Amino acid sequence: MLNDSNRKRKPITKADIKRLRDSLPKRVDINSEGTKVTEKVSEPAVETAGEGVAPVLEECSPEICVPLSAEEIRSFQIYASMLREKNKVMNLTAVDDDNGIAMKHFIDSLTLCPYIREEQTKAGKNDLTLADIGTGAGFPGLPIKISMPELKVTLMDSLAKRLGFLGEVCSALSLEGVNMVHTRAEDGGKDKKYRESFDIVTARAVAALPVLAEYCLPFVKVGGVFLAMKGHAEDEIKNATKAIALLGGTIEKTDTFRLPGTDMDRSIIVVRKIRPTPARFPRKAGMPAKEPLS
Repeated sequence: MLNDSNRKRKPITKADIKRLRDSLPKRVDINSEGTKVTEKVSEPAVETAGEGVAPVLEECSPEICVPLSAEEIRSFQIYASMLREKNKVMNLTAVDDDNGIAMKHFIDSLTLCPYIREEQTKAGKNDLTLADIGTGAGFPGLPIKISMPELKVTLMDSLAKRLGFLGEVCSALSLEGVNMVHTRAEDGGKDKKYRESFDIVTARAVAALPVLAEYCLPFVKVGGVFLAMKGHAEDEIKNATKAIALLGGTIEKTDTFRLPGTDMDRSIIVVRKIRPTPARFPRKAGMPAKEPLS
């Protein structure tokens, strides 16, 4: 399922991590005796985050066929550090330990990358457009952008403060081609600027699949895909088949797997957009969740 023949990268090693740390800038101080004291300095929170984030990414990213470069590992360290720091004053995630962030947020998000590469191959180009609906703390859209910088990514959320934080992360990582959109999914799906304008749309949310489909399929171009991320999805798929068809899509395939080294089961549902979504969808804000299509 997660085979990758399009891009080969040298997996990061512990030696690479050491070289990164050794390359950090140094500070020169003068002690009371007038002697120069050279001390290595780094962003303490980043260094702390790296103790747990880097090894997990190093070990697990090749297992999902998304090997990461040393530069990408460093970006994830910074992201994790900023997430933990901001989480002290803003409710971004219930998972704020290094191992949890690395596995449940970063690795989980990156499992979409092989599917995106399949779409790139089909389209014959790499700069596809991707929208992450209800992105929250940036998952899965921002980890995907770090690993696949050629993508044009839109992060959409109803809370401006969350998008403000993501803007800070993008600035810290010097990421280009990331667009922040402050809107509810139901309103954005009606906006001509965004409706049926993305090659790939995804969402990692707790909403049931019929609800997610109404949120996401209006954004997908005809011929594009909605990549739904779920846990156990068998019953949801049965309940969502008619809704997906009504919204212009069809379930192309469903892959189930377990995150490396864990007991956490995951499903990725590939929904192909085969015809335009009827103009009446999405319904007004709150209706998809209140009265899911069936």
